Amino acid sequence: MVDQSLQLRLTQKLALAPQLQQAIRLLQLTRIELREYLQETIEANPLLERADSGDDAADGGESDWETESGGEEYEADRFDSADDWGEDAGMSEQWGEPQAFTGDRDAQIEDTSGDTLREHLLFQVSLGQFNEVDAAVAAAVVFALDEDGYLLDTVEEIAASLVPEHVVEPHQVEAVLQRIQRMEPVGVATRDPAECIQVQLSVLPGSTPGLDLARRVARDYLDYIVAGDHEGLAADLGVGAERLETAIDLIRDLEPRPGARYDNRADEYLVPDVYVRQVDGKWITALSPDNDPQLKLNKYYVQLLRKSGGSEDKKYLEGRLQEARWLMSSLELRNRTLLTVSQSIVDAQQGFLEHGEIAMRPLILKDIAEVAGVHESTVSRATTRKYMLTPRGLFELKYFFSSHVQTTDGGEVSATSVKARLASLIAAEPPGKPLSDQELSRLLEETGILAARRTVAKYRESLGIGSSSDRRKAWRRLSARRD
Repeated sequence: MVDQSLQLRLTQKLALAPQLQQAIRLLQLTRIELREYLQETIEANPLLERADSGDDAADGGESDWETESGGEEYEADRFDSADDWGEDAGMSEQWGEPQAFTGDRDAQIEDTSGDTLREHLLFQVSLGQFNEVDAAVAAAVVFALDEDGYLLDTVEEIAASLVPEHVVEPHQVEAVLQRIQRMEPVGVATRDPAECIQVQLSVLPGSTPGLDLARRVARDYLDYIVAGDHEGLAADLGVGAERLETAIDLIRDLEPRPGARYDNRADEYLVPDVYVRQVDGKWITALSPDNDPQLKLNKYYVQLLRKSGGSEDKKYLEGRLQEARWLMSSLELRNRTLLTVSQSIVDAQQGFLEHGEIAMRPLILKDIAEVAGVHESTVSRATTRKYMLTPRGLFELKYFFSSHVQTTDGGEVSATSVKARLASLIAAEPPGKPLSDQELSRLLEETGILAARRTVAKYRESLGIGSSSDRRKAWRRLSARRD
């Protein structure tokens, strides 16, 4: 007998308003990507045009429409404040603190060398025999990647973003995510370097030398490799140096930034999104004029909508009008949020602007999120591939975030400040007698900074400075050439 009883199941789902989903996507775009996106949207929507298009009369078209036909019926929900980016939007930060950026290295680019990472992945999805729902999930995953190929959103957030078109559970997103992670480039859509490396190791043949040990190292001991502490790692693992080096060499051959190959670094150029200047002793931020494109409604089509009665044309134009209003509202929120986050960073790092890296404060995403009244993932999106021009140079906004090191008096100092002090100590070391990492650790402690030898080694390597033995050899070669 068939059981036809009615069962009621309550589930809690998070649905993002379409406007907010669009605003989130806009915030993630660089200035160049935003320009291209807006141009494509304007070409597809007759109700939209640029404010500098020369049709001055169009500025009055929107107000005429609202006055004569009750335009509030078509008014999209507007975002009242940056709080709309809050936790109710289902955003969360995945990987903790971002790595510092050196202002002379990365830049926004316009890639003309071939497919972008997004296009490359979407092409593979189209060939991957996904059903309709999984294809939508896969597209959402692809659009949630940063420029290095890392996933910005949690599986819960991706599932929520698909409501109401598709109702999916986080475990379904996870299943699709694992398929994408094994597409080309392998390791894309992972959440951090450790997971990226583990995925790349998982697809290697089982007979690969050092594979089992490499998987163990990638899972639990990557910090040792970053710090260059191979002796400590061998001791903790209980393996010989030769076997360990085989595993480490295997890991080093992998790509921790799977999306990086799709960046056309040869053609890059720096583009500031935010400018900083001092006015009456206070540091003030302002958006670049190019970063704040102004849109308006096209007067001709607004008037056409007013006269179209109940025709199919009216339904079409009504839909385009709603989309236009959503876009204009989303763009306004994007720019306001970028400016709020930038000003909060400047307020926190005033010491850097006035005294340089040595005065950089410890700062994490959560600190700015609390001050700006937004969620941590919003700060991450607002600071990724966005650049600030300061009197000290051009820097990615993520550069101003730094982990901290404890001081002898119980306080904290930023890692950036410690690196600056470390570079000064090495620059002043006696010719031919370079300081070891242990000696550098002791000298830092004398200035009140508690940095273990392993930490010193990690910071030294991030500065591109060789070990004491490397520096000694370099000095000998220089002396030989002089003689």
